[in-house]
Amino acid sequence: MELRTYIVEDNATIRENLVGTLEELADVRAVGFAETEHQGTEWLHQHPNEWDLAIVDLFLKEGSGLGVISACQQRQPHQRLIVLTNYATPDIRLRCASLGVNAVFDKSNEIDALIDFCTLQASSDA
Repeated sequence: MELRTYIVEDNATIRENLVGTLEELADVRAVGFAETEHQGTEWLHQHPNEWDLAIVDLFLKEGSGLGVISACQQRQPHQRLIVLTNYATPDIRLRCASLGVNAVFDKSNEIDALIDFCTLQASSDA
């Protein structure tokens, strides 16, 4: 099953590379993106049945990925929320886990693990 994925990432190059990689290797279909906390939160609230996975960066052009994560507390049981960041410290991982994030991946060295996570989610939802 294709994972309908919404991406909250303010760096266009990273976002485009991420979408290309995940669509090619992990049965992911990007359904939209946001560059700010407000845009991400608004889209996710207005389209509660149109996404299976949200990938959120913590540092955005405006606001924080933590605000987007907090706004997703009432998501459906099948919807997964992950963080992709350059700051995947133990403290950040704990904070994200306490907010209900399903996984945290480091942009610099855990892309393969992100692909594996997406592939597993797509096959388990099939």
